[in-house]
Amino acid sequence: MSKEFDEKIFCLAKELKLPYTSKFFKDDISQANTESKSYESFLFDILEKEYDLRKENAIKNKIRNAKFPYKKYIEDLIIDDLPSDAKNKVTAFSSLDFVEKGQNIILAGNPGTGNYRKFYVIERFLMNA
Repeated sequence: MSKEFDEKIFCLAKELKLPYTSKFFKDDISQANTESKSYESFLFDILEKEYDLRKENAIKNKIRNAKFPYKKYIEDLIIDDLPSDAKNKVTAFSSLDFVEKGQNIILAGNPGTGNYRKFYVIERFLMNA
């Protein structure tokens, strides 16, 4: 492939805001040539990778735009420090059964007891699931 085509593909991919394509098209083209891929297969692969990258970036943007004070994950909770009823709830939350059943979660408790933190942990877990 000539440098002229490389530059044109790069410029078009940048203009169309296709970050995966602009970054990796040379590697994908050489792989497609090596594997003798059809045009349809090559196009499908590159579009699928572009789609996956956009989904991944969308999740990162949602987390960043939520302006969480700092990252908290369900794995970071010290389960042994929780009251017995909270221990049972954490295992129920981490299984995500409530989402599949369409159930809501109500976090109740006195001010300053960590309900907001629990909300952040659950939301982050759901966004990464």
